[in-house]
Amino acid sequence: MRAGIALPVSLALAMALLTLAWGDAGLAPADILAALRGDPVAGVVVGTLRGPRVAVAILVGACLAVAGTITQAVMRNPLAEPGLLGINGGAGLGVTILIVHLTGPTGHLMPLAGFAGATLAAAAIYGLAWRQGTSAIRLILVGIGIGALTGAAISFLTAFGDVRDVQRAVGWMAGSLYGADWTRFSWLLAWSMPALVATRLLARELDILGFDDDCIQSLGLRLHLMRGILILLCTILAGAAVAAAGPLAFIGLLAPHLARICGDTRHAYRLPLAATWGAILLLAADLGGRLLNLPAGVLTPLIGVPFIGILLWKQRDD
Repeated sequence: MRAGIALPVSLALAMALLTLAWGDAGLAPADILAALRGDPVAGVVVGTLRGPRVAVAILVGACLAVAGTITQAVMRNPLAEPGLLGINGGAGLGVTILIVHLTGPTGHLMPLAGFAGATLAAAAIYGLAWRQGTSAIRLILVGIGIGALTGAAISFLTAFGDVRDVQRAVGWMAGSLYGADWTRFSWLLAWSMPALVATRLLARELDILGFDDDCIQSLGLRLHLMRGILILLCTILAGAAVAAAGPLAFIGLLAPHLARICGDTRHAYRLPLAATWGAILLLAADLGGRLLNLPAGVLTPLIGVPFIGILLWKQRDD
């Protein structure tokens, strides 16, 4: 297990240092050393410009990865992610409404808008899927419908909104860490850390959800209540991540699989591993986006689509 942890932690550290060192003038690792020695210019570049971007990338990647791990456990589906439940779409719709319909500075309201949209989408999914209880298949089907509905609503708003506001909304919908600062990191940490800790404390319950419903209830677990609590935690994590960096596809799908490959199948180990892999994936996408002058959200599907193809190929005879 130690080897399984050592690899992603080493990769995460290397990616964070590489992202801190990369600047417009090229690779400059000396900037980090200069900042540590007290150079004021290097301190501003590394600590004020690059540092918060790296910190936000790590935390957003971790949130999406843990949310994806929850979704796959609740759905009992290895191809599930928060977007499949419509949670990302709800968060995106909330932030799009904020950007398109409100004037003046709205950055401080984006976490609330993202969380409100994600919460409403999750409540609608859970309510519509309830038939004397919930089931994984009903949650998936209703989630797909809610996701399609929120996508249509976002398209409608961007089609008829003011051009300048629409441009801001479209730029945000691409998914990017541009403009990340310590204030954004602070509110993201405040929103997400309680949910991350709570999810880790429920690792045993996530393990139990792998059994069928009758077996779970025979073990004394209140199945429907636990599903509701876990979907709420997933909503908080996905909503905060989307509000901070826009919708970033596939990280919530890939990271749990990489964690499963690297280590113990128990969620007590899988959750921190998935969080680490999520940070690595987003740091890599952000660094690649900076090299190519593209938003990170454009590159995450380029990583995710081949991975899905590999998964489907491996499961072709199942």
